[in-house]
Amino acid sequence: MKKAIIAGAVHAFLAVALGAFGAHALEDILDAYSTDIWETAIQYQMFHATGLMVIGILMKVLGESKQLTWASRLMHAGIYFFAGSLMVLALTGIGVLGAITPIGGVLFLIAWALVITAVVKAK
Repeated sequence: MKKAIIAGAVHAFLAVALGAFGAHALEDILDAYSTDIWETAIQYQMFHATGLMVIGILMKVLGESKQLTWASRLMHAGIYFFAGSLMVLALTGIGVLGAITPIGGVLFLIAWALVITAVVKAK
């Protein structure tokens, strides 16, 4: 429970910091396409940072479960695969990294499905 909330807060902090970095330090370096990629990465990092905090709260309310524990782990990993690969792609232009991004998307989908399952199964 506490780990999910802390992880979510750390990812939210990093999303704000990296978003500001992108808006200020990278504004003259990145082209419009790369800027859009960077912004998408930041958005999804923040969405799923919030998701991690929600999972932590659900663990407190519903009790810890395998589904919520795995949802937390997969969402955390999804942030690295999805947002991380997009950030590296935006900075380097290495197109092969685009093949890694969908792995993060699948991890997000599985994590959300596990959250749904945990809530449905809760008494």
